[in-house]
Amino acid sequence: MTVSPWIAVALALPVLLCGEAFVRRVRLLNRFNIPAPVVGGLLVALLVLIGNLSGVCELRFETGVAQRWWTWLVCTPSEWAQSPVKNVTQPLLVAFFACIGLNASWALVKRGTLQVAIFLGLALALAVLQNLIGVGLASMLGIPRLLGLMCGSVSMTGGHGTVMGFAQEFEAAGLDGAAVMGVAAATFGLVAGGLIGGPVGGGLIRARGLRPAADVTADAASDVQEVPDGESGIISDLRRYARYGLSGLYHLLLVLVCVKLGTWVSVIIQGTGITFPVYIGAMFVGVALRNAADVIHPRAVCTERIDTLASILLGFFLSIAMMSLNLIELAGVAQAMMIILTAQVVLTAVFARTVTFKVMGGDYDAAVMVAGHCGFGLGAMPNAIANMQAVTRRYGHAPRAFLVVPITGTFLVDLFNATIITAFIHALK
Repeated sequence: MTVSPWIAVALALPVLLCGEAFVRRVRLLNRFNIPAPVVGGLLVALLVLIGNLSGVCELRFETGVAQRWWTWLVCTPSEWAQSPVKNVTQPLLVAFFACIGLNASWALVKRGTLQVAIFLGLALALAVLQNLIGVGLASMLGIPRLLGLMCGSVSMTGGHGTVMGFAQEFEAAGLDGAAVMGVAAATFGLVAGGLIGGPVGGGLIRARGLRPAADVTADAASDVQEVPDGESGIISDLRRYARYGLSGLYHLLLVLVCVKLGTWVSVIIQGTGITFPVYIGAMFVGVALRNAADVIHPRAVCTERIDTLASILLGFFLSIAMMSLNLIELAGVAQAMMIILTAQVVLTAVFARTVTFKVMGGDYDAAVMVAGHCGFGLGAMPNAIANMQAVTRRYGHAPRAFLVVPITGTFLVDLFNATIITAFIHALK
C-alpha cells in the first residue's frame, strides 16, 4: 500500500514528539545529542521495514507531489507552468538553508576574523580529507565511490541536513538509496562525535598541563555561548515563535522571499553546468539579504527568531524524510560503510589533536576547540558545544573557543562544504 505524502506531513508532529520522548527517556540518545526527528522518523521507518519483511502490512511512503500551491515556492514561473513533481519536503529543506544564509552575518564573523578564517580553513581541509578517505576506501572495498563520498564530508562535516540536501544529486548521479545510507552515516557520526570530543580535548589539557589564560575573568566568561538548560523541543519552539507575533511573521516572510528568489539564483547556477543542491540559491540570497540588512539597519534581522524558525523547519523536514526512508536499501553495504566510517572517526580525532591544536595556538583554548572540532567535524554543532562545555566545566572557561567554533560550525562550513561536495560529485561522474 502506498501512503500519501500528505499523511507523512500530518504525521510529522506526532513523530517528532515521539522522538523527543525517546530522547528524554533513553540516556544514550540524550548523551550523544541524537536529533529527536531522526529518532522518531527512524522508529517509523523500522516499523515499516518490519511490516514489509514479515508480510503483515506492506507499506511505502510516496514523497512526490504536484500540487501547484505547494510547489510554487520552489519553482520559477516557467517550471511551475509545467506542473512539476517535487518532493513534499523540498520547501521545508530550502527554507531551512535560507535560515542558515540569513544567519551568516559578517558583523558576527568579523569579531574574530583571523581566528575564524584559520579555523574555517582547518574545517574545510578536514572535509576534503574525509572525502578523499571515503572515496579511496570505497574503491578499495569495491563499492560505489559515490557511497564513499556520502560517508565523507556530506554526512560527517555536513550532517543530516546536508545529507538530505544532496540526496537527490547523489540519486541522479547513480547512487540508489543515497538518503538512507547518508542518514545512517550521519547518525553514526553524531554518536562518535559525542564520544571522542571530550576525551581528545581533555586528554590534551591533561597531557600538556594546560590552563585557562590568567586574564579570563568571570566577566569574560559571561560571553560564553552556553546552551540553555530550559525547556526545549518542538512545542516549545512553536510557542516561542508564536510569541514573536508580527516580528515572527516578518521573519517568516523574509525566509519565504529568500526561497522564492533563490529559485532563480539556482537556475542561473545550474545554467553554468555545475550541479548544486536545490537549496544553494536560497542560502546565497539569505547571505546577501542579511549582510545588506546589517548595513542598512543592523536590527532588521534577528538571529534568535531565525534560529527558532530554522529549528522548527528542520524538525518537520527530518521527521518526514526519516519516516519515508526505505531501510532495506542498506543491505549489502553496511559492513563496508562501517569500515569507512570508523576510518573517518580516526581521521577526525587525529587531525583535530595534531593539526587543529597546533595551528590554533597549542594553548588551552585550542584544546577546547579540538573538542568542538571533533563534534561538528562528525556531524553536529550541538555536539561541538556539548563537548566544549564538558571540558570547560572541568578545567575552566575558554571564551575564544566559544566564539570561534560556533561561528565556523554553524553556517560558514555549510556554505563552503556544498562547493567541495559538488566538485567531488563532478569529478566522480
